[in-house]
Amino acid sequence: MFFFLKLIFKEMYYFFKNKNGREFLRLAFWYGKKPRYKIQKIRTLDYKLEVPDVLSWLWQFEEIFFQEFYLFSSQKGDKNIKIIDCGANVGMSCLYFKKKFPNANIIAFEPDEKIASFLEKNLKNNLSESQFQQIEIHKKAVWVHNEGVDFESDGADGGMISNHKNTTKKIPSISLKNVLLAQKTEIDMLKMDIEGAETEVLQDCKDALNNVKNIFIEYHAYINQPQTLNLILEILTKNNFRYFVKNSLDRKSPFINQKPKNNSQMDMQLNIFAYKNDE
Repeated sequence: MFFFLKLIFKEMYYFFKNKNGREFLRLAFWYGKKPRYKIQKIRTLDYKLEVPDVLSWLWQFEEIFFQEFYLFSSQKGDKNIKIIDCGANVGMSCLYFKKKFPNANIIAFEPDEKIASFLEKNLKNNLSESQFQQIEIHKKAVWVHNEGVDFESDGADGGMISNHKNTTKKIPSISLKNVLLAQKTEIDMLKMDIEGAETEVLQDCKDALNNVKNIFIEYHAYINQPQTLNLILEILTKNNFRYFVKNSLDRKSPFINQKPKNNSQMDMQLNIFAYKNDE
């Protein structure tokens, strides 16, 4: 009987036993039916936030503060923690890192100029002046060069480098490889949520990862484009990382359901957690 009840109530228990899980349920109740792509002011935990799209923000909160996708440990004092946040969006990842490591130094990249304004505002409003000064914000796309890229904004968290000339605008870019090579100390976390640019950027950075201890990669496989997961895993393996892969776009009966009903662009999306193998 206990085993049966455990199966039935497992997910509910998982949410309710965790303070941030309960908060996510509260937020989902109050904001889940709010119209998309309209600015919302939100109070949650100890934060006062302003977001441009509440639905995409809710899933960010769930992944970052409840599931804690970016949680890592360090034996160093937090003043020595270095984090590079590629795809910082409205600032939830930076706020999470600062909650865990209040004096960490963060380099944050957000290519969408409009979204970057929310990032800057949310960090200023929720961090002390000294903590805010420890975050270096770049309104640029991480890429393989500094020559600029064509960027397509979706007004939320799905903006991407694109070749759809009729819906894009030229924005500044920065070579992530050069950023990595310029760091004089160990990089404790490299977070990459860059909407499909991850494979090309990692290929360019394959010889610049020696100083990186942990990497989070959101991998995107777009329909009618080659899948490149093997290339990413090969780069991680050659750089002495072990990895754990978690599916974030599930498909029941994938031999039959080859195109997800709830996503017209991708047939696979994965979260890759890679950590340096020191053994």
